[in-house]
Amino acid sequence: MNLRYLQDRWNETDTQGMDEADLLRYRSNLLGADLRLTNFGGGNTSAKIVEQDPITGESVLVLWVKGSGGDLGTIQRDGFATLYQDRLLALKGKYQGVHEEDAMADKYALCTFANNPRAASIDTPLHGFLPYKHVDHLHPDWAIALAACGNGPEQLNRLESESGIKLAWLPWKRPGFELGLWLEEAVIANPGLDGVILGSHGLFTWGGTSRESYLNTLRVIDGIGSYLLPRIEAKGKHLFGGAVHEPKIDREELANELLPVLRGHVGSVIGHFDGGETVLQFVNSARAKALAWQGTSCPDHFVRTKVRPLFIEWDGNDVQDVIQAIPSAFADYQRDYEAYYEANKRPDSPAMRSASPTVVLIPGIGMFSFGKSKAEARITGEFYVNAIHVMEGATALDDALPAQSSIDPNRIVDNYVALPPSEAFNIEYWALEEAKLKRMPPEKPLSRKVAVLVGASPGIGHHVVEQLLTAGAHVAVADINPDVVTETVTHFQKKFGHESVTGISVDITEKSSVAKAFRDVIRNFGGVDIVINLAAIFITSDSDTGQNTEAQWRKTLDINLVGNVTLAYEAQKIISKQRSNGSIVLTSSANGVVPKKGSLAYDVSKSALNHLVRELALELSPHIRVNAVAPATVVEGSQQFPRERVVSSLAKYQIDFAESESLEDLRSKLAHFYATRTLLKVPVSPAKVAESIVHLASDSTSLTTGHIFPVDAGLAEAFLR
Repeated sequence: MNLRYLQDRWNETDTQGMDEADLLRYRSNLLGADLRLTNFGGGNTSAKIVEQDPITGESVLVLWVKGSGGDLGTIQRDGFATLYQDRLLALKGKYQGVHEEDAMADKYALCTFANNPRAASIDTPLHGFLPYKHVDHLHPDWAIALAACGNGPEQLNRLESESGIKLAWLPWKRPGFELGLWLEEAVIANPGLDGVILGSHGLFTWGGTSRESYLNTLRVIDGIGSYLLPRIEAKGKHLFGGAVHEPKIDREELANELLPVLRGHVGSVIGHFDGGETVLQFVNSARAKALAWQGTSCPDHFVRTKVRPLFIEWDGNDVQDVIQAIPSAFADYQRDYEAYYEANKRPDSPAMRSASPTVVLIPGIGMFSFGKSKAEARITGEFYVNAIHVMEGATALDDALPAQSSIDPNRIVDNYVALPPSEAFNIEYWALEEAKLKRMPPEKPLSRKVAVLVGASPGIGHHVVEQLLTAGAHVAVADINPDVVTETVTHFQKKFGHESVTGISVDITEKSSVAKAFRDVIRNFGGVDIVINLAAIFITSDSDTGQNTEAQWRKTLDINLVGNVTLAYEAQKIISKQRSNGSIVLTSSANGVVPKKGSLAYDVSKSALNHLVRELALELSPHIRVNAVAPATVVEGSQQFPRERVVSSLAKYQIDFAESESLEDLRSKLAHFYATRTLLKVPVSPAKVAESIVHLASDSTSLTTGHIFPVDAGLAEAFLR
């Protein structure tokens, strides 16, 4: 088989020894790994497999089909629902018409084979009713471009004459039992089909084996690409009506200016920016606004991108013009969305969700997408890129318009057809979609929050990162030592995923470095909600004079005091743009209250920081809370306690130790000695300090600001007077 654009990635060696279910999984992973074939979480695959009934022992035909909510690229064997094929077919006799279509979905569970807990998707009958052993339903941009054409049936006729690929056309119908019956009727009425195009939806293909289905799917999609792409290329600079805006050279910097502002208007979300070639060609074009207003076509697209994106026009001269236009643009969008909801809702419709857009398009700059996580924000943007490719293809096929069409002409822009708002609403506010949302686990307490942690070293830093990520936050780990940043980020990305945590270098004594660090955070996550600073330096007095030198004083105050001011002011700029509330947690010490000999500069810096917390709480109110933790000495895992200092302290307190003991054993001895001086008689651990820091950063202390929170196991000398 000759393929022009796609590649056959099936490896017979890999499939040796696989049963049919494993071959289905293998085929699904191959198809899902190529985003040209289907989008993340979209499409489904199936196989009808002979199994042994666990009760009767008889051979029965079982439909294996991707379960609800799965992703083809990563699906495993347990991601497939399994249903008795004969029972699924028997449901046809129970079906009374489209008015009870949603109720049929509840009956799929009654067809479950072998007590499989994986829920069957709404697309199950589309696979079960087709008379083929293996079926692939995908959402390739090339095929959806055909499905979203005002002249779709005419295009299929021409495709067949040019390539020999024979596809049937089914007009738009929401996925479900009725569409399954339509699909079955279409293949029976049209023998010799290679597949079926579902209007505004996607592509169905099939085969006698997993291998045959995979090859047929590639052949059909590659053939559509061979038909479509030369026509797109022929449009050249005239695609989408041609460019009327130029890409801004400094669009990355402009995006950083805009992300916090947009994030503040969308709500509590994570942001993502795409200023790539595909996006820019679209947003800079003459027809971008008109096409964007029509909305998307494929249901998988607008479930994430909403009925349409927000398109913000500006003259390209001053980014402040965009910033000034944002409030009214959002207000208009929200009014339109509310009107869309009111016009299409029914008595049993779910309550209206957020009226804010998830995708914002700005000529010259690019696309901003938003979601409750970085992955969701990125994927939402990727879905709109899919939508751009669909519009690209549909508008390039405007040379064979039908003489007559049943499509409302208001829904056709340059041959591109979006779903009518009523059908878009029926997908977005589908009772079954609402039920899926309700089945999702509740969001974690710091979900959608962006936290910046300065001070990434093992000890308190690692515990803070762990607890922030566990609570659902996205974390930017910052440190002056890039190796420490890399080590920390690598460790936590393995556990929590690559998109939940990022690393940046920062020197908090340099304002420009702090400003750049926050720009990097915005670029990654869209804004800032929480700032935590653990960075500090402890310099003992000069051994000869017993005093700190002038240089030691300056370095200590620059890091332990002034650096906190710089961090707070830079964070304030971002939080102000977001029109949101923020939390800053600094790190003081019991030494800020208890005078000690030999640590004058350090102790004074922490005492000053205590009052800085109160001053900043006043200055940054009412939208930013400022608090601090004040631990007693934390020895475990602390870089401030290298072996030399630990040994010196053990000798000072006349605690027995051996030179052969490990650093952690020596630290443990010193920590337990310090514990004897507290009321609770336990060492102050990094985990407990981190717990208090995250508590202060979270909304659990939303009415607390300007306070120093002791974590010292009851150090009586540190009681405030």
